[in-house]
Amino acid sequence: MVPFHPMLAKVHITLKNGVLDPQGKAIHSALNQLGFEGVSNVNLGKYLEITLDTMPEMEAKKKVREMCEKLLANTVIESYQITLVP
Repeated sequence: MVPFHPMLAKVHITLKNGVLDPQGKAIHSALNQLGFEGVSNVNLGKYLEITLDTMPEMEAKKKVREMCEKLLANTVIESYQITLVP
């Protein structure tokens, strides 16, 4: 039997391509006004860290995916990426 360890799920949620990002545009404009050159675009997103109890990695990934689909991300306009760290 393989021992399982608690895991940290790192979830990055961003707007899908083509969705307007007014906060990202405001930050981009402010960076330009402050003299930061070479910034062509800013996209704002969310980052979450979720500590999971001991379980198999496949089960953990499935559980976090369900969390994203049901609550954490608005999948109509947002995409998410999950990384699990033992």
